[in-house]
Amino acid sequence: MTASAEKRKVHIRTYGCQMNVYDSERMADALAEAGYAPVDSPESADLILLNTCHIREKAAEKVYSEIGRLRHLKARAAAQGRNVTLGVAGCVAQAEGEEIMRRAPSVDLVVGPQSYQRLPDLVAEARAGGAVVATDFAVAEKFGVLDRLASRPQHDRPAEAARRYAAFLTVQEGCDKFCAFCVVPYTRGAEVSRPVAAILAEATRLAAEGVREVTLLGQNVNAWRADGPDGRVWGLGRLLFRLAEIPGIDRLRYTTSHPNDMDDELIAAHRDLPALMPYLHLPVQAGSDRILAAMNRRHRRADYLRTIEKILTARPGIALAGDFIVGFPGETEADFLDTLRIVDEVGYASAFSFKYSPRPGTPAAAMEQVPEPVKAERLGRLQAAIAAAQARFQASRVGMEAEVLFERSGRHEGQIVGRSPWLSPVQVEAGPEKIGSIQRVTITGAGPNSLFGALSQAVPNRPTALAEAAA
Repeated sequence: MTASAEKRKVHIRTYGCQMNVYDSERMADALAEAGYAPVDSPESADLILLNTCHIREKAAEKVYSEIGRLRHLKARAAAQGRNVTLGVAGCVAQAEGEEIMRRAPSVDLVVGPQSYQRLPDLVAEARAGGAVVATDFAVAEKFGVLDRLASRPQHDRPAEAARRYAAFLTVQEGCDKFCAFCVVPYTRGAEVSRPVAAILAEATRLAAEGVREVTLLGQNVNAWRADGPDGRVWGLGRLLFRLAEIPGIDRLRYTTSHPNDMDDELIAAHRDLPALMPYLHLPVQAGSDRILAAMNRRHRRADYLRTIEKILTARPGIALAGDFIVGFPGETEADFLDTLRIVDEVGYASAFSFKYSPRPGTPAAAMEQVPEPVKAERLGRLQAAIAAAQARFQASRVGMEAEVLFERSGRHEGQIVGRSPWLSPVQVEAGPEKIGSIQRVTITGAGPNSLFGALSQAVPNRPTALAEAAA
């Protein structure tokens, strides 16, 4: 490694989902091997990467706006004799590809989600003066290289990997569902599952670094399937049981799931596995069978509600989260009222909701669109219903005792913040020495987005806790 390479700095700006957060960490790992150290500000960086998301409304235009701002930064650096490389990564990069290069000549590199394993070479090529576009689909190759990076010993990892007690772990990428509104099959490719051994190796490394809670990630995480060490094909439920055996991993979660992939083994894990937290993000998108069919969701309202009933039977009190799209092409007021009704029927602890916005190349983009004012008005009503359901769930937690993993200091001195089993933040008055520990907390109050509590007693490390559960 040259002295100049050792001094290079990279700034990665991450947009969108947890998968992008995880990918940004792996990109930083790959670039660290090439001599790049991360920095918090683009002003001091030699390489700037925008890791983009194509799900939100007008995502591509927001990226172009950011590129415009960074173009001026590049020009100032050039006037000072510094060569700053600007790259666009993620799903907008995959979807827009050559169009980014055409519209934004200041961009030196466009790299899609399945090419991150080649990032150091692509950056070197771009810095040598050639515009680079890498948007192929090589998920298995990506997993192979990034598995190696993720398995590096703690002492060999970048210094910026700050102490953390909860971490993401990607186990699956891509989607075969082809919902009519969604670009993921086109930007992330077909469903691919990561091998069991690689997942266990990364989880073991995370535990050695002090991580106590792991969230498994995938575009359709519950579609994960892989050959197990026992010669059988494993599903996500079996994988969760195996991960719970790793010393130090006390809590497990997974996101995001498709209703059609919630099999009986996975539901049983919610009943039988103490380490699996009582939280499930299971998007339905709409409450109308007619709209679900138009969306190509491949399930009906009744199918979804039956799945919810099975989950609630297995794990009473579980926090259910969802996703909703309002104003999908052809949606009538009657269709929308079906969506409002399903919010009340399920009783979501939280939910994400969006106005439908066309994504180029998806089937729904060519359908007759609902007027924008109608979409906005319906979104307001839906969000009010979701807020009411969330408030009811939050209020139902008051008086309960919960185990909370504390991760950071609060806004006020003497306050620390952690996550409840239901994923909601919990604020208590306690000293920073409790950060990194799991404490029993009595929930004393509830706000719109947070719970408040008082410490009860510490929870022992998981092997003892599991022994107690077995007893």
